[in-house]
This record gives sequence, structure tokens and C-alpha cells, in this order.
Amino acid sequence: MIVTPVSDPRQLAALLPRATDGSRFLLGIVGAPGAGKSTVAEAVVGLDTAAYASVPMDGFHLADQALRTLGLLDRKGTPETFDAHGYAALLSRLHGRPDHVLYAPAFERTLEQPLANALPVPPSSTLIVTEGNYLLLDAPGWREARDRLDEVWFIDVDPDVRRARLIARHVLFGKTPAAAEEWVRRVDEPNADLVAATRDRADRVLDLSGWQPARP
Repeated sequence: MIVTPVSDPRQLAALLPRATDGSRFLLGIVGAPGAGKSTVAEAVVGLDTAAYASVPMDGFHLADQALRTLGLLDRKGTPETFDAHGYAALLSRLHGRPDHVLYAPAFERTLEQPLANALPVPPSSTLIVTEGNYLLLDAPGWREARDRLDEVWFIDVDPDVRRARLIARHVLFGKTPAAAEEWVRRVDEPNADLVAATRDRADRVLDLSGWQPARP
């Protein structure tokens, strides 16, 4: 495992895996809630928007209707509230690089719901970037997803910065400051501990202490 300080998005270009035979690479970006995974994924895709595509893990959130049925709505965001097997299946299809567009789900934060078939991935995409909390989790579904990824980066960031970012994000999307702090304490931080335990399974650790993402 390699630890790499990253302070500028342009540094990411030198770290990307390179295909030598025209094949497609799948790059996973993992980290605790609020670590900056989406920011890094967007920066990578922004290096070549014609050839790179993003398929976030969050599109595989179970809808609130399913979570109510399962009694998991108050634990939304934990590993069991995702369709891990469906995620692994899509990664497998993406890795095969079919000769037609594949459509992936997205997660709409304003609605707090997944949106089916929202992200088109054309056959011309040579690098697929997928980011999420549980890409390195040793559990059914998640193991299969990891097997589909060619390389995984783990995002390291100061925990206080990460928690403040999370609280601000929850407030932005409708929670009161008190409710946001409670959610971070009760749900996000236990998830962060679970994710931190998978750090050593990553191919590379990115130290983002010198790069502060703009989003909360």
C-alpha cells in the first residue's frame, strides 16, 4: 500500500492506472462519510470527460419504501441499506465493456432517493470511477464488488474536518443543526469506524490534508 499526499487535483493524473491493450479500468475510491470521495472522483473524471465516467456506489441505496419494510430507515447509509449484490453485478457488466451504453443509477440528495438509469456510460469510456464507503468491506456482495475493481484508493482526511463537513451537508439538505449532529454521532461515525478498518486493503492511500474540497 502506497501513501500519497495530494494537494492539487492535477496530481491525480499521474496516479491513474493505464490500459495498454484497449481494455477498460475500474477505479474505486473509498473513505469514510465526508472524506471527500465525490470531490476526488469528480476531479479524476474531469481530467478527461470524453474517456472517463463516474458511477457512484450511492445509486445502490435502497429506496425509503424498501427500508421501511425492512425496518432500516433509521439506519440509512449503513452497509445493509444498500443493494451490494446489484452494485457488484453492474460493475461486472461495466468491466466487460459492452458495445452499447449501460445505464447506472444515481442518488439524488435533494430527494434522498436513488434514481434508476440516470447515468449513461458509453462504450467509449476507458476508465470508470466508482466511489463509496464500503468498497473494501469483507462481506457478501461487497467482496464481489471489490473483485470487479482493478484498483482502489482510500481517502484520508482530518476527522474533525470530515465531521464538520458532514454536519454542514446534512443541514444543507434539510436537517436542523441539532439533528445533523445527532445523525453524525449515531450513524455516520460508526460507519466511519467500519470504513477505517478497511484502510489496509486499499492499493493506495491519498492524504488530502493539504487539499480542502469546496463542497460541505
